[in-house]
Amino acid sequence: MRILVAGGGVAGQALAFWLTRGGHQVTVVERFPALRASGAQVDLRGQGIEAVARMGLLETVRGRLVDEAGVAFVDSRGRPKATIMANTSGKGRQTLTSEYEIMRGDLVSILHEAARNDTEHVFGKSVDGFDQDTRRVTAHFSDGTSGEYDLLIGADGQGSRIRRALLPEGVDPYWRVGIHMAYWFVPRTASDTTIRDTCMVPGGRQIMRRSHNATETQVYFVLREESAEASAVHRAPVEQQQKFWAERFRDAGWQTDRFIEGMQDSPFFHSQEVAQVRIDNWAEGRVVLAGDAAHCASPYSGMGVSGGLVGAHVLAGEINRHANDRPTGLPAALANYDRVLRPFVDEIQGKVDPRILRVGMPMTKHAISAFQNATALACFFRIPALVARFSKKDRGGHWQLPAYADAHAA
Repeated sequence: MRILVAGGGVAGQALAFWLTRGGHQVTVVERFPALRASGAQVDLRGQGIEAVARMGLLETVRGRLVDEAGVAFVDSRGRPKATIMANTSGKGRQTLTSEYEIMRGDLVSILHEAARNDTEHVFGKSVDGFDQDTRRVTAHFSDGTSGEYDLLIGADGQGSRIRRALLPEGVDPYWRVGIHMAYWFVPRTASDTTIRDTCMVPGGRQIMRRSHNATETQVYFVLREESAEASAVHRAPVEQQQKFWAERFRDAGWQTDRFIEGMQDSPFFHSQEVAQVRIDNWAEGRVVLAGDAAHCASPYSGMGVSGGLVGAHVLAGEINRHANDRPTGLPAALANYDRVLRPFVDEIQGKVDPRILRVGMPMTKHAISAFQNATALACFFRIPALVARFSKKDRGGHWQLPAYADAHAA
């Protein structure tokens, strides 16, 4: 089939990898003028690690990992109150830090390199709309051109335009938790270690610092706020977003002044509302959604990137398996994609509990002290390490990644 993938991120590149191995002619369109090999730190967990292994890319990923030894909860002076180390035993589940921490840009580059020889990539162009009938889907591009395809896959992220066109008007695909996040890079200093520092600030605020190379440090501001202003700011110009975050955190203490000052000159800045995408149908006719466009699980699931890789594996696997079954093959493939993947998505999305998130983002000094003391006590008795070491499942639960005949890239 001629397949158009809208979006050249993690899910889009993974889809191109698997679909070209099924013999399909794949075009990936990306609205950015070049490969978007940027972004903050992400991780692989559970079934996501297996999906990368089946691509034959696990050793390549290992060679680009970020050295993050664990997570420390620090006070307003930067003094560690409790530290949870990564589980590097190779058994059980990952802790707050995964064994496979990697920069998003590095992961996208690895996937792109593996898929680019067999895939047409078009940059600086997006799908602005589409029409479809029983035989084809016609994509209308941002440059005024159009193209006919057998299948259109919307892998265009949490704010997907393809999804917006599929859903009935007025349907809200987002499940919100009242938390917002911004992240950017600042120059690394001598005090920035390989431990991720997390500082809780009264007012439901949190500051995180993690360093991914010898010269750069990532900064995260996280905020509990249910207001129209907070939800709308992520669509505002970057200057307005940065003003919002600077105002909300100006009095937060710790290294806030350094972080806000570095915000202005950062080569990368992103602001978003923490939300999940929850919709009943991922496909309609010859159009299907994948990755965050279909089932964003949010950063707090710990399975966002892994979910995208797993979803791409299943969608491409079902398409490849049914490719020669005409005319029923495509409808059967898309139906199976939903049936097979939905339990996994329900599992990883269900792990995000707003009540637990609120515990981790206290509003008062007393609540912050109580959280830090409880965490310190748990670490003293090595409870997080023991729980991780002897857990029989990771965040994806007992769901098994299906095997497909073409999934032997290694």
